[in-house]
Amino acid sequence: MVNDKAPTWRHQITLVDREELTVEGVNSLGSYDEKEVVMETSQGTMTVHGEGLNVKQLNLEASNIVIEGNIKGIQYEEGHKERRGLLDRLLK
Repeated sequence: MVNDKAPTWRHQITLVDREELTVEGVNSLGSYDEKEVVMETSQGTMTVHGEGLNVKQLNLEASNIVIEGNIKGIQYEEGHKERRGLLDRLLK
């Protein structure tokens, strides 16, 4: 028996003309504005940088997002790093 559903571990990025980005394997959307979209994926925290960014479609049940705008960069952070304040770093 063949299952038509994509595996839950699958993470795929499709970028068309640096204007439309589709990401599969999205767990949650952290924050977004016209210059940055931050999301949790199955491969870590992913940040998309650009100009005029807009979340065109978000479907967390299907684990995908479509972002349009002028895409300038994509960056990953490993795992779920805790952002520490200046005082925490000084008292280390």
